[in-house]
Amino acid sequence: MSARIRSVNAGDPEPNRANRVRVTGFGKRPVDHAELRPPGPKRGGLGSGLVGDFIGNTGHHGGDRQAVYAFAREELDAWERRLDRALPDGAFAENLTTEGLDVDAARPGDQWAVGDQVMLEVTGPRIPCRTFSHRMGVRGWMRTFSEVGRTGAYLAVVAGGTVRPADAIRVVAEASHDVGLPETFRAFMGDPAAVRRVLEAGFLPPDEAEWLHRRVAPSG
Repeated sequence: MSARIRSVNAGDPEPNRANRVRVTGFGKRPVDHAELRPPGPKRGGLGSGLVGDFIGNTGHHGGDRQAVYAFAREELDAWERRLDRALPDGAFAENLTTEGLDVDAARPGDQWAVGDQVMLEVTGPRIPCRTFSHRMGVRGWMRTFSEVGRTGAYLAVVAGGTVRPADAIRVVAEASHDVGLPETFRAFMGDPAAVRRVLEAGFLPPDEAEWLHRRVAPSG
């Protein structure tokens, strides 16, 4: 199967009891198309890269480096088997449910052409949060999700435009390093060896690199 968009998903505001913001757009539902554009900074920007997609906690989600979230349908199918429950497209709050693409084999810096207009760049893994855990309703969910470590990909919008289900996805540029999303995720979860590899690869923006360095730096 060639790589394609299976579903484009957007969320409306709804109550959230999982954190202090009290409102979330986690409940993504399929739409027939969406316009993508760079949303600007995380704080003070437009939030999501999808026009019409709501993000509640803009201190931790959205912005240019988390403009779009992609997750593979094949991974949702694997979670269905693990959890013995149905997981429709958008169940993990992904904006793009893909098919025929190993999203987790991507590296930060890879670029994808989607359809005829859109260009997206992989920026990093998804880090699980309290809202994700609350919505899944699975005891120990963040640990379980993290142990599997196939998180999907956050994407920046390099060139905007309209995306629709069945749009083809093509990897048109590959990162110059060999650090993949699972290893980047382990770094952000505190694995010292992964932190060293990520920092040596040099693909993080300065603020993220500094945060990661401090996470494993000796105290005192």
